[in-house]
This record gives sequence, C-alpha cells and structure tokens, in this order.
Amino acid sequence: MGQPVTLIRTVSPRPGIVRFELNRSLTGMGHERYDADTEITGDRPPDRLAKRLLEAGGVASIHIYGSMVTVELSNAELSNTELSDTDWAVLEQVVQGLYTYYVPGVEIPSDDELTSLVEG
Repeated sequence: MGQPVTLIRTVSPRPGIVRFELNRSLTGMGHERYDADTEITGDRPPDRLAKRLLEAGGVASIHIYGSMVTVELSNAELSNTELSDTDWAVLEQVVQGLYTYYVPGVEIPSDDELTSLVEG
C-alpha cells in the first residue's frame, strides 16, 4: 500500500551526477542538501529519502529542491553511462518506494490496532 513515486531519470553532462524529476514536490521552495558524512536527524520526506539513498550505498551527496533530486555518486569520475542497470534500478527503487509503506512480508495492522494507536 501507499502511493508509488513516479520519476524521470535525467543524465547530467557532469560525470557522477544523476537527477530524478519526481511527480511531487518534496521540499516546496526550499533547498535541502545532505552529505554522506553528516547525520540526518529530520523525519520529513526529503530527510527520509536522503537517508535511504545514502544507505543504498555509492552516494556522496544529495540535493533536493522541489521535485528535483540530484545525487552525486561516490565515484564521481564514473560516467553516468557506465552505471550498470542494477545500480540504476537500486536508486530508482529507493525513490519510487518513498511512500510505499506495506511491502511484501510486512504485516498490515488491523483496524483495531490502528484505532488503539490513535486513542492510546
């Protein structure tokens, strides 16, 4: 369940830069930048996406502005055309799954459990 994020992947002329244009805005008019060596403490959608992309590996930094997500790969000299289909798929799945909450293997809570969370 949840709503998948659709994206268009664009390639930058600068090696090691990948851009994803999403079907929704994550930051409004604000700019958010995340580096691999800095702890992300927030829990907003751009924070969660950045955490997931960094956990996927191979990412040095992320910049999010509105619906545009720019990812700088750790191996910056690697040409975007040299990324394997698996590397692309991993990054795309992380972005597309941002709002997907119940994936195979996750038990969906009952109505009673959800109600008790709100009332409790």
